[in-house]
Amino acid sequence: MLKEYRSIKEVVGPLMLVEGVEGVKYDELVEIEQANGEVRKGKVLEINRDKALVQLFEASQGLKISSAKARFLGRSIELKVSMDMLGRVFDGMGEPKDGGAAVIPDKKVDINGAPINPAARDYPDEFIQTGISAIDGLNTLIARQAKVLGADSKFAVVFAAIGITYEEADFFISDFKRTGAIERTVLFTNLASDPAIERIATPRIALSAAEYLAFDKGMHVLVIMTDITNYAEALREVSAARKEVPGRRGYPGYLYTDLATIYERAGRIKGKEGSITQIPILTMPEEDKTHPIPDLTGYITEGQIILSRELYKKGFNPPIDVLPSLSRLKDKGIGDKKTREDHADTMNQLFASYARGKEAKELSAILGDAALSAVDKKYAIFAGEFEKRYVAQGFAVNRTIEETLNLGWELLRILPKSELKRIKDKYIEKYL
Repeated sequence: MLKEYRSIKEVVGPLMLVEGVEGVKYDELVEIEQANGEVRKGKVLEINRDKALVQLFEASQGLKISSAKARFLGRSIELKVSMDMLGRVFDGMGEPKDGGAAVIPDKKVDINGAPINPAARDYPDEFIQTGISAIDGLNTLIARQAKVLGADSKFAVVFAAIGITYEEADFFISDFKRTGAIERTVLFTNLASDPAIERIATPRIALSAAEYLAFDKGMHVLVIMTDITNYAEALREVSAARKEVPGRRGYPGYLYTDLATIYERAGRIKGKEGSITQIPILTMPEEDKTHPIPDLTGYITEGQIILSRELYKKGFNPPIDVLPSLSRLKDKGIGDKKTREDHADTMNQLFASYARGKEAKELSAILGDAALSAVDKKYAIFAGEFEKRYVAQGFAVNRTIEETLNLGWELLRILPKSELKRIKDKYIEKYL
């Protein structure tokens, strides 16, 4: 039942206080209607006896609280979902932004999702082929899903742009249209000029669309979200407005829990055909891995791929810094009958050889080549060739896992056979 109140007492930034309320719930959706008929939206952030703290999704500028009334709708934010969402562009709150008609929904879903019983989850053990050697060979993505490489697989992408510029949004939309990927993509775009509060809802709206496509329609869904740093900044802004006690670097103490409510909405449920694989993208402030956002994200996710500014300046694309990158599940999805029997050994050898090669190059830069042994010089050559040929494959090259593994063996031939201590003899005899 709708409840209306004319007891708005105070507005501070994006927050509004309503007194004398009854039966109002946390996260409930609110409409604020002014005397001229203008309606703004918000949600309940906090309840204290008969007082409700409401977070506005739009600017509070020009809001006349003396004549405005707050209408509590008795439900949280919902997204209208349908297969017609594929190929469409929406704003950060799920409203059409491409000039097309409104979506005729199959149903409405709560954007906070439903909790998944941990016992109902399938364990991830399937290899995802990205076509990028630095990922497939060394920091393998493992799907919480069945393979999606077959032509019969129903595959979709949900792309959530959070707090980006108009130029960036236009680039993504144009690129999806140019490649034809837009037909199987749902885009949600929250621009930097949009209210910061909207950013808190955008990833949850995108994941609600993904859960509908995956668990209702049996599709394999890849969710890409950029930039999570902008999301966390919006969270900090709201926390400061609520006068909460700040945690590390001013971020709220519940940042870890809040990020987990987003990142954990991935996987596959037993008995369901579809799956969700999530790739959140974030900017590391000051390139600091110990900053709260990348630090906490690393704790929750199953791995991270770190891009190197140094490699980018050298013109290497994609500029993946393989040594600090990590895949916690790679051992579960590689090897015989999954990728190839020699994958684990060659991966370990390439890691170790590249690390020693980088050390040799750094020593050479300080003391000169004369300070290097003959073997160290080989390692230095290996490191340079590894970056040029293995990492810097370009954005247009799509390598199979066989091509990636064979290239790894080609590079290992630069080193003396006696140095390949991490590979079983039978694989050396077969592949070297």
